[in-house]
Amino acid sequence: MLLYHYTDFNALNGIVGNAELRLNNILNMNDTAEMRLFVNALRDNVLVDLKSAGLDRNFTLAKEFFKKEFAEEFHYSAYAACFSEYRDDAAQWERYAKGGQGVCIVFHKNILEQIVEDAGSVSLKKVYYRDTVEGHELIGKLTEAMSDLKAFEAPQDKLHKLMQDAWISSAAFKHPSFTSENEVRLIYTPFSAEEAAVKPKYHIAWDRIKKYYPLDLTELCGRFGIHLVDLVDEIIIGPASPQSLPILQDYLIDSGLKSLAARVSLSNCPLRKPTT
Repeated sequence: MLLYHYTDFNALNGIVGNAELRLNNILNMNDTAEMRLFVNALRDNVLVDLKSAGLDRNFTLAKEFFKKEFAEEFHYSAYAACFSEYRDDAAQWERYAKGGQGVCIVFHKNILEQIVEDAGSVSLKKVYYRDTVEGHELIGKLTEAMSDLKAFEAPQDKLHKLMQDAWISSAAFKHPSFTSENEVRLIYTPFSAEEAAVKPKYHIAWDRIKKYYPLDLTELCGRFGIHLVDLVDEIIIGPASPQSLPILQDYLIDSGLKSLAARVSLSNCPLRKPTT
């Protein structure tokens, strides 16, 4: 199976030229409900269950506990690289590849899964789309734990562990309005790692400093005796891109990726080019 990463040419250079795949903060992505949608809905269900059970004191303590946990949301930030299962898709070109002026890097899913298996707190997950968390096992687990007043006494290790599980689950949960993306995510949850499996780096832009986690594709592929050209199946030039195919092929050849240069193609998507 193949996964499609729609992006721009700067990212192409980072991934292919420098063999570095950046995992960016999910909380800063284009869906403003990222992660929060899941944990907020989880909280609401637990509070309703406690109130319905007549556990007023537990309800009050649980409400305060959730408030403190949510105030620390950036401690629970997950980082991801996003892929689609759709090839040459107009919506993906428009939304993630500079209106079709970018590029799509095609990855072998099974190889990607294999090389990150031992990376520590890094996993490839299919995103599921719902506007409710009804029936999720964490509702019952949190409600059960919070039904005992002792759970709110320091230390609150059990509750914090359940909340950690909740934030991990939230990284692969999105509002159903995004269903058409058919997304798969490579997710890193640094807050769940006993030790840093991936060291953070920082991108200095003119207006801010951004934190990200880089995956060294040369190292990860090398553990299994494979090369970057085995991981990347194809490169597709966007339907509105001014990029010359021969020049991109020369770039790949001069980067030591001759076999990949033979797997560059042009998009067939009839997306209208932006007007100047």
